[in-house]
Amino acid sequence: QVQLVESGGGLVQAGGSLRLSCAASGGTFSSYVMGWFRQAPGKEREFVASISWNGASTYYADSVKGRFTISRDVTSNTLYLQMNNLSPEDTAVYYCAARRRWVAGPWSSQYIDYWGQGTQVTVSS
Repeated sequence: QVQLVESGGGLVQAGGSLRLSCAASGGTFSSYVMGWFRQAPGKEREFVASISWNGASTYYADSVKGRFTISRDVTSNTLYLQMNNLSPEDTAVYYCAARRRWVAGPWSSQYIDYWGQGTQVTVSS
């Protein structure tokens, strides 16, 4: 059983930056490919970014490409999401996700093995 705990959310002005973290425990972190999803009020949960087991491969949603960077540190079992040039459209609860199989494309939320509890990101205009 893998536990995922996100942190780093908060309130930021448009154009600002935030760095989200996701601490993993209870499993072999390197056995899972990791990703971030987000869910805005009244909307479905949507894929944001993903990273392969060793970090060599990444994939981003078009809406965040060039602004967000996903990374992972296998020594500390931590996943990161660096978010730059934030806009009010990025306001959402951000969720860390883990699955065993790598897919080089946007992930469906149906095929996630483990979820974190989410962290709120609010971007003011």
